[in-house]
Amino acid sequence: MKILGIGNAIVDVICKVKDNYLTDNGLTKSTMKLVDEAEFQKLLSTLKIEDTVSGGSVANSIVGLSQLGNKVGFIGKVNDDNLGQKYEDGLKKENVNFYYSKKKEILPTGTCLILITPDSERTMCTFLGTAGKINVKDVEIDSIKNSEMIFLEGYLWDEGDPKSAFDKAIKNSKKAAMSLSDQFCVERHKTNFLELVKNKLDITFANEQEITSLIDAKNFKEVISFSQQLRKLIIITRGEKGSIAIEENSVTECDVKKDLKIVDLTGAGDLFAAGFLHGYINNLSTKESLEKGTEMSAKIIQKIGARF
Repeated sequence: MKILGIGNAIVDVICKVKDNYLTDNGLTKSTMKLVDEAEFQKLLSTLKIEDTVSGGSVANSIVGLSQLGNKVGFIGKVNDDNLGQKYEDGLKKENVNFYYSKKKEILPTGTCLILITPDSERTMCTFLGTAGKINVKDVEIDSIKNSEMIFLEGYLWDEGDPKSAFDKAIKNSKKAAMSLSDQFCVERHKTNFLELVKNKLDITFANEQEITSLIDAKNFKEVISFSQQLRKLIIITRGEKGSIAIEENSVTECDVKKDLKIVDLTGAGDLFAAGFLHGYINNLSTKESLEKGTEMSAKIIQKIGARF
């Protein structure tokens, strides 16, 4: 197997809203907020659902990799409930091996409300449910050892059981990549994420805000300097400024695609990671890998949702 993803198994519920909906509900545009089940249901009760799909950041990347013809798998914790079955069926339909045995859990399968505003930005409210309770028993050693690389999700990291699951996965992997996921996520786990990036990960994916926040950089030059000293591969997306890959003294840049009809930015980073990792594991150059990531990202933002 080429890549095994480990992340939050979340069912995405996609809805269109006006900007004032975010303000009225105390939400910050373009971020992810963790909510409890009651708040999730309260928000959902006032909305019209556009689409429902098996989601989660790394799961989106893994599906993208599968659609590019790579043999991939995913580990994510779901409940043995209706949404959990839908989640598993959704991955299998995309030829993704699901390395998790569902069982009855106290908490239901996780759900994410994706709110799309008229400017195509997406704001997420996530009820993690059982997804955030992943532990070492949920991480299948054989699937990790049989993979060329694992791809982890920053959203999943937390003290306790998820941290132990992360440690077990990294320790048994041939190569480990991770997405920093979200600026708020970085702020919550800054010390631990910095330790992972410096000492445990081979590849880190981040956007400019996330990596700047991680190292408290004053400008992007400091980000480049930090990344070069690491002697790891750091991939950074910079919005309209394109993307950049930094590995030791090598700095490779790639421009964004112009004149796109942007509909929804959901999954832009996830599919960028899928494209880059496809290039990386199939021995394309760093520049070609960035270009593949850019191509995948450009395609996904011209449709609703994070799946082709």
